[in-house]
Amino acid sequence: MSFRKIDIDAYDEDVVLEGELCEPDPRDPAQVLRDAKQKQAAVRSSLARGDIPGTLEIALDNIPYGPNVEEAKNLTLQIVVSILNSTKSSEILSVVKALSQDAQDTLMKYIYKGMGMPGWGDVSGSVLLGWHEKLTEVAGTGCIVRVMTDRKSV
Repeated sequence: MSFRKIDIDAYDEDVVLEGELCEPDPRDPAQVLRDAKQKQAAVRSSLARGDIPGTLEIALDNIPYGPNVEEAKNLTLQIVVSILNSTKSSEILSVVKALSQDAQDTLMKYIYKGMGMPGWGDVSGSVLLGWHEKLTEVAGTGCIVRVMTDRKSV
């Protein structure tokens, strides 16, 4: 038996599994996907009215997290990116100021997720960087630290 084929973590009592880092979304994966699709419809109607802060609050409320909900996570990312892309750069600061601290932190998570997926969907690096700049200006570097240390990934 080669030493390279032995999984030493299987023998370690202190090993931490991904599922132990944070509790999974209590909703059923099918329910999470249904909620994301309903959220998409609500966001479309709110965007048509031109209410960007309200639309962003809808999109950032009750986000999917944990394992087995990748489709809902991607749909929610699409929703958030479409909102960010449809906002004029002159309105970004007022929209960010209208968000709660939790919503600002969640928005930063989606900005980082979008930056990590170049060429995916409607993701535009310049738009995300513009939002990142304004969000950091309003929420401070504490927002970045909270996002980097939060175990609930989007």
